[in-house]
Formats: sequence, structure tokens, C-alpha cells
Amino acid sequence: MPEAYIVAATRTAGGRKGGQLSGWHPVDLAAQVLNELVRRTGADPARIDDVIMGCVSQIGEQSTNVARGAVLASSLPETVPATSVDRQCGSSQQALQFAAQAVMSGTMDCVIASGVESMSRVPIGTPMDLPEKVGLGFYKSPLMEERYPDVFFSQFTGAEMVCQNWDLSREEMDRFSLESHQKAAAATKAGKFTDEIVAVEQRLHDGTVPGTMAEADEGIRFDASYEAISQVRLLQEGGRLTAASASQICDGAAGLMVVSEKGLKDLGVEPLARIHHISVHGGDPVVMHDTPIAATKRALDRAGMKINDIDLYEVNEAFASIPIAWMKGVDADPDRLNVHGGAISLGHPLGGSGAKLMVTLVHALKDRGKRYGLQTMCEGGGQANVTIVERL
Repeated sequence: MPEAYIVAATRTAGGRKGGQLSGWHPVDLAAQVLNELVRRTGADPARIDDVIMGCVSQIGEQSTNVARGAVLASSLPETVPATSVDRQCGSSQQALQFAAQAVMSGTMDCVIASGVESMSRVPIGTPMDLPEKVGLGFYKSPLMEERYPDVFFSQFTGAEMVCQNWDLSREEMDRFSLESHQKAAAATKAGKFTDEIVAVEQRLHDGTVPGTMAEADEGIRFDASYEAISQVRLLQEGGRLTAASASQICDGAAGLMVVSEKGLKDLGVEPLARIHHISVHGGDPVVMHDTPIAATKRALDRAGMKINDIDLYEVNEAFASIPIAWMKGVDADPDRLNVHGGAISLGHPLGGSGAKLMVTLVHALKDRGKRYGLQTMCEGGGQANVTIVERL
């Protein structure tokens, strides 16, 4: 089977709700990433076979095939097609896996996998809440209700269930959250994100353009302390999670260019990494967030690997309970996990996060001279993608 290679990987800095990227239309923001991937590789844009873009809230400014909109807003010619993917939080990780499958099948030689989400402009839950408010129905069907009677599928409830199932204390999660900020702050100060971030103009929600560039992730608390984090109120009475131990609302876009061996020769570039394994797995849609554990075990078995064969892991910090439970469930080394911080400090731009995590993983492997990296994340509906890459 042909191999699939990552030859470029970039992302915008994360923007806080109403912050440095909130004035960008998500289509135009995603276009900046597409342009940067072309610039970094020197690729002939007309040679790109497809653009696959993850996005969760595909409504309003992110509707009508946001991926195609991004192509039409970019420097790419009209001949480049595009499609949008929704696998909830794993949308752009799935975009990467679809891109790899296209290349590995031999049907395409150059595909861009990407993701975007403007949570400032298209608030979380809008595709579900807005139609219901105007009488256009709700996503939970009668047959789903029959199978899961009186169940409201909730990210927050699922995250708390993970806390209970793995006996995770609030203190344990607060300390993990502090470490996320500390690692992200240290990485920023050391310039670890410089190569992966494409700087774009700051644009604020009120239309103001300050004249400065968005070059650093906006959500990092450089002065974070355990004392402050431990004082944040609980998200629900009797629970253990707080806003400080949950991912930050974030605006952002990310992308990777995936090519075949022929694509490598045509571009004349050196690969950053090779796609070693791709898989996706389903689990309990109520607990929802613990599927990455089973998915990782299954992926490692299929790849003929052990967890200790993996040098770095990126596990999305949707809530602190998720990566902590994952580490315990697969017996992973905490020193290899999210070495530059995660969504608690850097933000979680929903459909953009899968690509964002892979961008950071590929660059971290290069920076540390490591070989194998594994990425996984919990996804709405109780699913999880697993991608293993080999740095070249």
C-alpha cells in the first residue's frame, strides 16, 4: 500500500472568546492556513487534489460547505474541490485520516487536511439550539429515545462520569490544569510554537483592527497558580470539574498537507512525518469521553506496538478528567503527554482541534528528536480517532 506523508503543518494562534481572532470570518481565517501550507511547500496550488476540513458548528458563517468557502477565499484556484467533515471534536483529525486514506488508496497525490472553528461567531450548540427554538425539531430521534430513554447526551455529564469511574479528585484535576498552563507558558517563552504558528492580523469582534499580529495563544495564563485554580467554582453541584479544569472556548484554524511518494517527488520537499496508523472507534455515547482508552488499545494492537513505543502523546484536554483517565487506562508515561500544554491552556476550537493537535505533535517530535507520536481525542457520541505518526 502507498505511504502517506505530512509535508507541512501549521495553525493559527488560539484566540479567546471575543478576542484576537473574533473579528475574522471563519472562512477567511481558514483560508490563511491554506495559503500558508502552499507557501511553506512551494506547491503548485492547481496540483492539490482536495481540501478536507473539519468543523463542528456548520451553521451560519460555517455553513454551506465551509471548506469550499475557504478555498474560494484563498489563493487556491477554483479547480481545487473541498468538503467539510463533522465528527464532532475529532472533525479535523478525521479530515487528516480521510486525506491519508485518499493518498494511501492511490487515487490522490496531494490533499490538504484542515479544520476551523470560530466559537466567538458561531457559539457552541448553535446547530442544535437554534433550530429547536424556531420549531424545526431536535436531533434526538424517536428511535434514539427508544434506545436511550430520557437520556440527554451531555459533554459535562460524561466528563463528570469519567471522574467518578476513575475516582479522580478535584485536586488531581486542578493540578493537571495548572501544569497545562505551565507547560504552554514555558513552550511559548522558549519559542516552541514559533515554527508551527502562522501569524495573522488581529481582528476584534467589534471590527477593530489593532494593527498587531496574532502570534501567540491568547488563553495561556502565565501567572496561573494552584491557589487561584482551586478557588474556581464547580460546574455543577456535587461535581469535581470547574471552568479551570475544562478546555477554553477558542477561535482558530489548522492544517496539514498530506502527499504520496509521487507527491513528494513532484514537490521536491522533505517529509515531516509518515502516517503510521489510522483508526476510529465507537463506545458508550453517555459516558462519551472514555472511548479514547479503548480506541488507543485497539490502535496499538493493530499497529503491533506498545504504549512505551510511543515517544509523545497528544490527548485533547476537553476536560482534565479525560487525559488523566486515558493515562491510567493505557498505563502511559505522564512526561510524554501534551508536552507543550493542551486545550485547558491553549484552547479547544472544536472542529479545528484535531488538526491543531497534530500540528503541535509533529513539531514537538522534530524539536525533541523523537520518532513516534500518537494523537487521540474524545468526541461527541462516544467516538475516538487514533492517529500514529513517525517523524522522518
